[in-house]
Amino acid sequence: MAARRSFKSDVSFLEKLSMGAIGTHKVFENLSTQGHHPIELERGSMSFKIWKEIKIKRIRVPDILCVDCARRIESRAKTSLEISMSHSFSDPERGWDYGLDDQDYVALVVCRKIGEKPIEWQAADPIQYISVHSLREAYRNELVISVTPKGAEEGFEARITWPAAVAKAAGVAASVTRERIQYRRGADNRVISLSLLKQGLRLTPLVQEGDPLVENQVLAAVVPIVREFLCPGNITHTHYVERLASSSLSERYASAKALSVYPANDDIDQALSNKLADSDEHIYVKLEAAASLARHGNGQGWSFIEQCLADEYLQNRLEAVIILGEISATRSSEILSRVLMDRDQNPEIRAGAAWALGELHDRSAIDTLIQSFVSVNQGIRAEAARALAKLAEEFSPEILRRFPQSRPPERPGISWALSRSGRFQLQDVLDLLVDDDARQWAAFLLGTQDQQKFVHEIERLRNRDPEVYFAVTVLWKILTSWIYGLEEY
Repeated sequence: MAARRSFKSDVSFLEKLSMGAIGTHKVFENLSTQGHHPIELERGSMSFKIWKEIKIKRIRVPDILCVDCARRIESRAKTSLEISMSHSFSDPERGWDYGLDDQDYVALVVCRKIGEKPIEWQAADPIQYISVHSLREAYRNELVISVTPKGAEEGFEARITWPAAVAKAAGVAASVTRERIQYRRGADNRVISLSLLKQGLRLTPLVQEGDPLVENQVLAAVVPIVREFLCPGNITHTHYVERLASSSLSERYASAKALSVYPANDDIDQALSNKLADSDEHIYVKLEAAASLARHGNGQGWSFIEQCLADEYLQNRLEAVIILGEISATRSSEILSRVLMDRDQNPEIRAGAAWALGELHDRSAIDTLIQSFVSVNQGIRAEAARALAKLAEEFSPEILRRFPQSRPPERPGISWALSRSGRFQLQDVLDLLVDDDARQWAAFLLGTQDQQKFVHEIERLRNRDPEVYFAVTVLWKILTSWIYGLEEY
């Protein structure tokens, strides 16, 4: 039973992580549409990846930075729209606004589950923004509702809510008074009434009579809410060079990252190099400075990242590996391939290198990933297979050509990657039937695909190899049966 609870916990965590990542992607796209120049500021905020063995404690910063106006945006994805944050009254680093500045924004986005898999979420419009300054002002004026979990001891997190009235469906604002907002629901013309008094706190209307409304739109709140905010576009690289000397750790981190966007020049590279030479600087600021230098083709950056791959702290090694997976360059692939094949390196770091190679989508990594399937470590093999599956989306012909000459321990990973991509034809599989082991994996390849894709030409396989044909049809029968995937609980 313990293992089952652990599995459920992992799935629940992945669901929350995935919802947050999809919500952040949606906000990122919305900002781009408005004319901002967004980059991911908090690493991992747009990714589903979970690192189980090595926990990275990153610098707490908002999810997104607009390079052109220096505004930072924290994305908050929710299944039901509300303006709320977790908060600790005993630990300032777990306070609702820790790491946020007054000029930052919080973006609200609603996500809906669209499938059974933990990562199957869809973010919906509208995206709504609230300035941190407004949230803090309302908090100071006690225009919030604080709820602490029942039975919680000191140190547990509370939930801070800024009361709001939200449209549950699209429609039109019918009337707006001091006491309530009424809107006519578009689906059935029914009038919905929302009180503007929440637990003694009065809400300010944000719409007027006759305004069209969309589902999840905030109609009234204790804070102002906007759908967009202007990007003046007046920030240059000089701003970030100066902020590299800020007393704020989050500002130095953001500046080191933002400078990667600008073309290399002497001022930028010198400022970044100075960060690498600063023995008192935080390692993650230095890594971001190194990554920016590497993107500029500066050898100092590459050398520092490689040094971090031998750091005494595994979380610093893993961060260096993840960063390499973000730098689209031949040298990134070469370094990651060496890490993956280094048997003296920590297995989780090697697995991270495999994952990062998949992020780069570099065909030169195909052979290294295939060779890593002989590793005794399951985590390395699993990440290499996932990475190869990403490459198979673009380079299936190259991977298929390597299959006949591959060793038996390598074939499960190759087959799984190809099966996930589905980028092959029946003739490709017939060309793989070079020995008994290959025939078994060829049966897996076809048997895990949609039967309709091959049903009209499957007779060619029966004529060529009746045993493989039988195995494929049995797999199709099992995998399409209603009992497949049925659980006892």
